[in-house]
Amino acid sequence: MTRRGWGILGGIAIVVAAALAAVAIAWSAADEPRAWAPAAARPTPTATPTPSPSPTAPPENTAEYAQGALPATEVHAVIPELPVDADPTALGTGLVATAGAAGAPVFADPAGEPVAWLPAAQRYGGTTVPVVERAGTWLRVLLVGRQGVPGEGDPSQLSGWVRAADVTTAREERRVEVSIAEGTIEIVRGRGADEERTLVTTDFAWGTDATPTPTGRAFIMLTETVSFAYTRGHAMAYLSVQSPTLAGFGGQPVAVTAFHYHDAHAGAISNGCLRLGAEAIDAIAELPAGTVVHIR
Repeated sequence: MTRRGWGILGGIAIVVAAALAAVAIAWSAADEPRAWAPAAARPTPTATPTPSPSPTAPPENTAEYAQGALPATEVHAVIPELPVDADPTALGTGLVATAGAAGAPVFADPAGEPVAWLPAAQRYGGTTVPVVERAGTWLRVLLVGRQGVPGEGDPSQLSGWVRAADVTTAREERRVEVSIAEGTIEIVRGRGADEERTLVTTDFAWGTDATPTPTGRAFIMLTETVSFAYTRGHAMAYLSVQSPTLAGFGGQPVAVTAFHYHDAHAGAISNGCLRLGAEAIDAIAELPAGTVVHIR
């Protein structure tokens, strides 16, 4: 990967994450089936299973919160209180969420108090986030930032809970799936019988063993055209996840993964970014912020 400055994001290690999947987690367990035992003189009917109880959602929280000293979920943030994504290969809900004008409190656990703040807007994006689980009045979302930097904590994809009343949701059925082993990048719409796959490319580069491309699921944080010579005027699609081995890059305290154009785009040669050809990066750049990316 070429080292360059990018304003405050200058020197970011850009790698892209490509796509793997998000999904809802069940909160219930089924009771054991019971057989009805009649009088001995009568034939015994077939045992009837007891219906499973309804899933129990976390209790509603209607308290009012202000950001105050809560850290914003943004690319430079290190928020140890937030959990990393617990199910990085799962499909999500097909929804993205955006906070209202005042922003939204973010919870590590719906039963606790907020530990971070999701802004409505900020310079480096990350404010349109994928919903990976719905539980009553709560939504679990993926977030930008890190729980810890490499060598001091876990830099994997962050997650957290927001209240449905604090955000606006919209459908986004597309996702990106990157298979390093198979050498494919696809844009996938829908799921199951309705799934439609479009092959983007079989010609791309990824991270070396020392600076690997992070795997799991992430999302498109920001897409913009930058002045780096190696991008040849093509946009870069920055991801929510950062390098698993680099605490920072190019003198900056962040190491963001991205999809970007590069003349050299074959094999394990980058600092973690996904290097693409011209047609491939142009296709990725058309996807909106919040689009889930699965990389495996």
